[in-house]
Amino acid sequence: MQKRNSRKYFRIRLDEMIVTLREEIVSGKYAVGGFLPSESDLEVRFQLSNNSVRKGLDTLVAEGLIEKIARVGNRVKSPRPEHGTILKFGYVRATAELAGMDKLLKAFHELYPHIQVQPVELPQSSYSRALKEYMEADMVDVAMLNNNNFQDFEEGEQTVLLEPLEKNDELYPFATAPFLQGDSTLVQPFILSPVVLCYNKEHFRESGVPEPDSSWTWRDLFRYGKQLAVLGERFGFYFYLPSRNRWPIFMLQSGETIEADDKGEYHLAASKAVDGLEICRELLEMKDVFPVLLSESDADAEALFLEGKVSVIMTTYFFLNQLKDAGISFDVSPLPGLNNNRTLLIVNGLAVNSRTRHKEAAKLLVRFLTSYESQLLVRQHTLNITAHRRAMEWQGEEFVYRPFRFFMYREIIPTFRLIKEMGLSNNQLKEMQRDTMLFLSGLQDRETLCRKLELLLPEASKGKLVDLL
Repeated sequence: MQKRNSRKYFRIRLDEMIVTLREEIVSGKYAVGGFLPSESDLEVRFQLSNNSVRKGLDTLVAEGLIEKIARVGNRVKSPRPEHGTILKFGYVRATAELAGMDKLLKAFHELYPHIQVQPVELPQSSYSRALKEYMEADMVDVAMLNNNNFQDFEEGEQTVLLEPLEKNDELYPFATAPFLQGDSTLVQPFILSPVVLCYNKEHFRESGVPEPDSSWTWRDLFRYGKQLAVLGERFGFYFYLPSRNRWPIFMLQSGETIEADDKGEYHLAASKAVDGLEICRELLEMKDVFPVLLSESDADAEALFLEGKVSVIMTTYFFLNQLKDAGISFDVSPLPGLNNNRTLLIVNGLAVNSRTRHKEAAKLLVRFLTSYESQLLVRQHTLNITAHRRAMEWQGEEFVYRPFRFFMYREIIPTFRLIKEMGLSNNQLKEMQRDTMLFLSGLQDRETLCRKLELLLPEASKGKLVDLL
């Protein structure tokens, strides 16, 4: 186990080096024609061996960002393909892997051998900011981004970087809607998911608890969660609390948006949205149901589910791909309801950099990835919901195990909402998160939370988007 963890953390440090140097080159910290720090300096900075540093630098060489000058160093370059077309494709590795992107890009190259697609991995934690910098530097031609990233671009007034695309009527209209600006489609939807429950069916059978359905309220989940929990063995329910695709759902289901009055002031003391947070706080106080953990990401909650230590998690269809070969009997269900049964929708799409020198080739790649043929491959070989309606309606011999209630998403489409429909900007949500977490953790009372947010939200509404600064 120790050796396995060592490999994991080595890979994290190596990835950190590659992503950091890539960002510093793109941002202009190291100018074209200049040199990176020496390999020995990089060894110290990133705590890597010389062989590992050279491996990371080889990645940057392959991406065309640097060139090795014998006995001199690693020089920053501006790549110019001599033959054919090279498209740089920006993405988050985890999302691309879940969609089987490697196979799709291989199929694209077989069809269009004169176009090479070069993947460029961007950091997930600051994706919007990194993507903006890469696009401005013309270092990414095509990129994956989700509706929250797109909202970052809108609020940062950066949508000029996104090339208008031809609308595809074969894609779900509700998946295209988040990316419309006037009559223009700036991003083509690729895969999508609502936030749902995923549960261990064996745990439900053992505990004599009925499987969740669309009639469940949060209090039903709390009650049954106690029955599912086994002291010292597993908890009933869990989700990664700080995720902005998780805790805001309790406010969304209150049925009340958070809006300023005519003077730009907020009044939250009697807000139903804060009532929704009270329900979430009640859940966190149930220590026998909800584990007290300092999770670093959604992956921690999902890892607990994979290990059988949690019976139910709040997650997305994207996660189901990790369960395909896990040997767990699982299924999905709509979220429990509060004053309504709304859930958040997450759409991962594809955009073309308006500054690319290969605009037609970039658009061709987007059309290929959102075509019926490509989307059908995603439908057949993954547990994703594709944006292509006809691909999702395909019926035939399944290539992967699909849970019995997989297609229940079709019945809950009217409950899908975007996070911006809460009435708050991404910047406001980011700024209010710390105080909200203090409240949910019992370290701040409702009166203090409301008073602080009433002061914070007007200021946050004026500021530029933090992630794009």
